[in-house]
Amino acid sequence: MTVTMLTYTLLTDPAHLEASQADRSPSKGKVYLVVTNTHKNVKWSTIEVTVPGDLTPNIDAITPRGTYTYTHVNDQLLTSPTARSVTFQRLQNTNVFQATPPGGADSFSPGDYMVLALEDIVVAKVAGLAVLIVKETRPTRRGYEVSFAAVPLVKATPKEIPAPRDFRPDKAMLDVGESLTLRWEGSDDFTYKIRFPGGEVPFSVGTRTWTLADPPKRATTYTLVATSGTTPKQEHFLTTTVQVRHPVLETLTATTGIDTPWVQGATNAAKGRITFLKDGLDVRNGSGAEGIVHADKAVLHGVNTEWVQGRSADDGKITFPKDGLDVRNGSGAWGTVHADKADLNGINTEWVQGRSADDGWITFPVEGLKVHRKDNSHLTHLDVGYATHDIVKTRIVRGLTDGEGWISFRKEGLNIRRGQGTERGTLFAAKTELKE
Repeated sequence: MTVTMLTYTLLTDPAHLEASQADRSPSKGKVYLVVTNTHKNVKWSTIEVTVPGDLTPNIDAITPRGTYTYTHVNDQLLTSPTARSVTFQRLQNTNVFQATPPGGADSFSPGDYMVLALEDIVVAKVAGLAVLIVKETRPTRRGYEVSFAAVPLVKATPKEIPAPRDFRPDKAMLDVGESLTLRWEGSDDFTYKIRFPGGEVPFSVGTRTWTLADPPKRATTYTLVATSGTTPKQEHFLTTTVQVRHPVLETLTATTGIDTPWVQGATNAAKGRITFLKDGLDVRNGSGAEGIVHADKAVLHGVNTEWVQGRSADDGKITFPKDGLDVRNGSGAWGTVHADKADLNGINTEWVQGRSADDGWITFPVEGLKVHRKDNSHLTHLDVGYATHDIVKTRIVRGLTDGEGWISFRKEGLNIRRGQGTERGTLFAAKTELKE
């Protein structure tokens, strides 16, 4: 066997090819055969690389590429080397890949180099040594001369599948209306799903992102579950938590209290808001004006308010001037206080009347009481069970019925009459003392 005129160096990507393993996606890699000339200028016609079956079981999957790089011109080193493509292709139905000189330039100058790449190699399952055979053919005066070189590489034992990592949201704090995407890094040898409160979502092979159709409304923790297809199975769990700036809660139970400057209905800006001031609560409607507190019952130690009104706009209203209560009806005129009983220290009023418009009424002139009928044209009766007065001024006093006697008061004295008053009546007394 003749010694090769060119030098062959083998490099792999990754640096150590890993043998494939059952129940895992195939291990893949690249092989680079670097061809150099360390002697004088030589001619070459072909370089063939035979790929052994113990390197890959799938020759058809390999993609060959070739590049020749010129580093010198007339023994002068180029500042910018020039690269040209090399025809590097598989010989039909074989495991041999052949390179030919680029564009008829069959001269291989010292210092130049050529890279023959075999890409997309599916590495065989058995770890150990694999040897590529290089066949070098060059022209001579007596024909063609062939020489061979054996170039070895090692297939390493498969490592454990690297655990998935960097499970993260694109936003740690989510605002109203924003979208959310979760991302992670990991091997295709795992199947992935994400768990969250109320469900989980599985993902197809190759997927490493998930944009949520319904972003969370409150702080939510997501768990990435990665499961290998190997035996025994590997499982990894990664969690990430997304905070929400304006959370929406279904229920809230606080055992030690809630500290907040304000509370608003839902997330709708049109809802009312309660603000907590130093001296109590400030209730506002959605537009920011003073709002309304709706309640079935309120138990309070005191109420400071300008006025109180019924629920309808035409209901009565009570205002609170400095001197007491001002009761008005829906139109703003003086209103009526309806009560079963009133217990007062005093009443200042112009008149008092019964509940019916036909009832009598009492006015309060300077002299005392004046009792009126409905038509206000005559004085009417005052019925009392017992009365004590210092002075009583009246024209007539009579019994409770019309058939009883009566007394009128003339300038001369008393006039006592019986019945209807046509006859003089009788004064009944145990004793009468008269001057005459």
